[in-house]
Amino acid sequence: MTALQQPSRERPRRRPRRRRPVLTVLVVAVGAVVVFLVGVAFGLALHDDPEPGGSVTIVRTLEPLPQRPPG
Repeated sequence: MTALQQPSRERPRRRPRRRRPVLTVLVVAVGAVVVFLVGVAFGLALHDDPEPGGSVTIVRTLEPLPQRPPG
C-alpha cells in the first residue's frame, strides 16, 4: 500500500453545539443598552447646539486716515 492509498478513516460526526440561550440574551441586552445610550448622547448633542439665526454684534474702531493739507 502506498502513501496515496491509505485507507479512509471515517470520523464520527459531531452533533452541532447548542448555543447557550442565556449568553445570547445577555449579548442582545447589552447591545440594546449601548444603542440606547448612543442615541441619548446624540440627542443631547443636538439639543446643546445653538439655535440658528441668532444675532451677533461686532464692534470695530476705525482710525481716521491721515489728511494732506490743502494747497
